[in-house]
Amino acid sequence: MKFGLNSAILADLSFEEVIDYVAKNGFKCVELMCWPKGKAERRYAGVTHIDVNELTKEKIDYIKTYLSEKGVEISALGYYPNPLDSDLEKREIYVEHIKKIIIAANKLGIEMITGFIGRDKTKNVDENLEIFKEVWTPIVKLAEENSVKIAIENCPMLFTKDEWPGGLNLATTPAIWRRMFELIPSDNLGLNYDPSHFVWQMIDYIKPLYEFKEKIFHVHFKDIKIYEDKLNNVGIMATPLEYISPKLPGLGDVDWGKYVSALTDIRYKGHACIEIEDKAFENSFESVDKSIQISKNYLNQFIV
Repeated sequence: MKFGLNSAILADLSFEEVIDYVAKNGFKCVELMCWPKGKAERRYAGVTHIDVNELTKEKIDYIKTYLSEKGVEISALGYYPNPLDSDLEKREIYVEHIKKIIIAANKLGIEMITGFIGRDKTKNVDENLEIFKEVWTPIVKLAEENSVKIAIENCPMLFTKDEWPGGLNLATTPAIWRRMFELIPSDNLGLNYDPSHFVWQMIDYIKPLYEFKEKIFHVHFKDIKIYEDKLNNVGIMATPLEYISPKLPGLGDVDWGKYVSALTDIRYKGHACIEIEDKAFENSFESVDKSIQISKNYLNQFIV
């Protein structure tokens, strides 16, 4: 596995500063955020380390050279909006930017992009699957034409009141994955596998690794903690952040030995990036740096 870092936690750093940081700290790769410039709608969104709207030939050559000189690989270009938004104007904006990222990835020699399928939160799964096929078929076709893989993260995006009742991402369970891959049976559409999202959904996060091993294109290392006393007070029908919290790897409820063991069982050789969303480490760059060091030190017992 190629051990790396998701760049969203380094939002205030430039492209060069991110690559320097990744190289200095011994990571082999980075999942680089490519949101369009502008105001972010939520935490960890709106981070732009490569602006695909300003990707000239000179800029492409510069990025490739800088990466080569620092010995760092981009695992994927990341963009995590809601491409199935019920607001058709927003949906079009999100889809068009995804297409720009696919083309940018091809030009940069990067084989993957990461993101969400999206979801119309007011519609059920069957209705959303119909929209998914309509919206994503041309996106996947463009990815095929550009030799780029699309790795979809399994985060439900169902944490805050404005994301209820259905959440903002359809690709949340093995049952839905099977239907998605039947509707769009492409070798270029797969998963960005994050075990933490299965923990609070009460889903086995080990078993799907074996069933979907051919579809696992990229993986995240992020943890989650369930606070049993809070869960007993509000129940599973509450908004999840009332009883869970994202944590650094090793500080939550994921069994990382079992997770990495399963990844080695299926001979996963792809990119594995730490994703940090732990609120306990966000008050300064020093805290962010400490969170990355803690995560890397912990995970180094399983992957180097």
